[in-house]
Parts: sequence; C-alpha cells; structure tokens
Amino acid sequence: MNTYRVQTGAGERIDEIYLYTRETWGEAQAQLYIRGLFEHFDAIAQRTFPWRPIPAEFGVEGYFSRYEKHFVYWKALGDGAVGIVTVLHQRMHQIERFREDLER
Repeated sequence: MNTYRVQTGAGERIDEIYLYTRETWGEAQAQLYIRGLFEHFDAIAQRTFPWRPIPAEFGVEGYFSRYEKHFVYWKALGDGAVGIVTVLHQRMHQIERFREDLER
C-alpha cells in the first residue's frame, strides 16, 4: 500500500481551505470538502487517479491533478511515498504560490 505525506505548505493551505469553507458554507460542508480532499490524496498515493506533470516553467519535477476547484501538487519521494506539496485554488497564481509552498 502506497502512502502520502502532507508537507508543511500543503498543511497550511488545507487549513485555509477548511476555514474559508466553514465560514462561507458551514461546518458540515467544510468537513465534507476536506474529507474528499484526503480521499483524493489516497487515490494519488495508490496511483489510481489521473495526473499530469508540473509544467516546465515551474522549474521543479512533480505532478498535479484537480480536485473540485483546487489543484493538488505532489512529488514522488525516495521511499515510494507521495509528498503533497501544496493545494491551490484554481484562481491563485499557480507558479508563485507553488514556489512559496515548496520552500516551506
């Protein structure tokens, strides 16, 4: 069974997503969205979800996929696990935010 690890930048983004969703649509919706996001991480780790390579202009190797209104960025780790680097809303400036979270 393959696993994933949520890295610091991704953890902070997930907290932001939860808080925003709770404030906007309520606790039940926030829990549902975050639960679905973690199920998406599981699918990525199991390699059962389609993904694409991160565009070359990002300057890093890794992959991304879409979950609802967010993009999930990850990389393969040396032990075979998946490192969830960040989760960004589709309206965010992807390259700039990705680089910020990669440095965390």
